[in-house]
Amino acid sequence: MEVLLDVARLPRSTFFYHQARLLAPDPQADLKAAVASIFQKSCSRYGHRRVHVELLKQGWTVAKKTVLKLMRSLQLACKVRRRKRYSSYQGEQGVVAPNLLKRQFESDAPNQKWVTDVTEFSVGDSKLYLSPVMDLFDRQIISYSLGASPNLELTNSSLRGALAMLGDGQKPLVHSDQGFQYQHTSWRLLLTNAGAIQSMSRKANCYDNAVMENFFGHLKEELYHRVRFINAAALTAALHQYIHWYNHERISMRLNGLSPVQYRAAASAA
Repeated sequence: MEVLLDVARLPRSTFFYHQARLLAPDPQADLKAAVASIFQKSCSRYGHRRVHVELLKQGWTVAKKTVLKLMRSLQLACKVRRRKRYSSYQGEQGVVAPNLLKRQFESDAPNQKWVTDVTEFSVGDSKLYLSPVMDLFDRQIISYSLGASPNLELTNSSLRGALAMLGDGQKPLVHSDQGFQYQHTSWRLLLTNAGAIQSMSRKANCYDNAVMENFFGHLKEELYHRVRFINAAALTAALHQYIHWYNHERISMRLNGLSPVQYRAAASAA
């Protein structure tokens, strides 16, 4: 030992100090366990900002940068989203509504502004389509439908489910792209009968419906791109579970660290 220390020109005190540090318990062991637990509970979907919010809820006093550093040391990382967009635009086959939403994605009460769209999933040789309706008040998916075809019934079904939740006097602005489903008479009739107002994105401008696009991006990166589904039935079951988790548990920084359902409940109680 003495010879090695002499060769390394390392004082005995320095050697034994660092040796003791290596043998000492990790002072951040409990915090690391809490970080890993939150990340695992989110199905590896949370980045350091959401993990930080959950830690604060649990009573921890810790900086975001510390959480980021710990997640890197534990090799806990959520994936960066990839962009791939299904387009239902097939030209003007009906009536194109004006863009009344005008990217004003905030709402101060439920059922004032809704957005909707259709996204596509590939499972082997099959396709699966999701048509959700989101309330911009809390970004909650208030209704959705799944099907093997992006047909009129797919979109009309999700709209009917959303309209059934309206209270007396509620007449939301319903915004979509210019997909053929939304130009169709059946879609416009459902809106008219409910007293709702139709709005459409400008042609080939996905940013006019950015909140819905953002939801699809999160869904595909947090669920679809992480798992290889054996068939459409397995993906369907996973989508049901994800949307329930998204509504009830997935926290949003925009919603003060609450999930959409929690945020709506808090707003109702205020």
